[in-house]
Amino acid sequence: MRLNFKSSMPLHVQLKEILKEEILNGLFEDKIPSERELIDRFSVSRSTVREAISSLVIEGILEKKHGKGTFISHKPVEEWLGSITTFNDIVGDMGMEPGTKLLYQGIESTPESVGNTLGVDSFYKIDRLRYANNIPIALEMQYYPLDIGLKLKEYDLNEAVIYDLLEVKLGIKLWKADQIITSVQPTREEAGHLGIKESASVMLIERLTYDPADNLVEYLRGIFRGDMYAFRIKLTRKALPD
Repeated sequence: MRLNFKSSMPLHVQLKEILKEEILNGLFEDKIPSERELIDRFSVSRSTVREAISSLVIEGILEKKHGKGTFISHKPVEEWLGSITTFNDIVGDMGMEPGTKLLYQGIESTPESVGNTLGVDSFYKIDRLRYANNIPIALEMQYYPLDIGLKLKEYDLNEAVIYDLLEVKLGIKLWKADQIITSVQPTREEAGHLGIKESASVMLIERLTYDPADNLVEYLRGIFRGDMYAFRIKLTRKALPD
């Protein structure tokens, strides 16, 4: 990628965006090239390089280690397992800005496995890309019985928190959930949305959420970036018998 010296966008901003994209695409291992290497590569001044790097440090993407260089900051979003929590709350609690982009919503009848899980022939599907500080973190595919999905359709799903809609607007209490987490490789489309390589490893989260009457409310299938998202759980050891 190259800088556009004729653009009205300042060079340090262009450089910051190029470095940010390369970092998120996994071009560098632990640290970025030295200032000298960046100056030579992009034919810019030292001050331009330093401004770009400083912006990335402020965003939390890079961190400087005195005498060692500038390193990629691995600070994934952490979700504590054990409770039903919204993505917005999880990201917000990390001091980051959550974001959502609606990719698709509509009535579907395939894959048949989803219908079998929900116990219906057709269902309502919602695909959304989730962000933390404008970085794509997860791709969520949410499936609902038609009576619930068609009610959710009435709201702006680029802005709304679906679990809040379910409980506050639709009066559906989320009571319990069964969840499984596995490691998979993303499809080309999934990798494209998340801005990662197809060879990258991602976490597949499948969750079934029920109301107090044990009715299945939602089937969620989420693809989460392994480098930007982590699950945490607190364990205790059972007391040994006397």
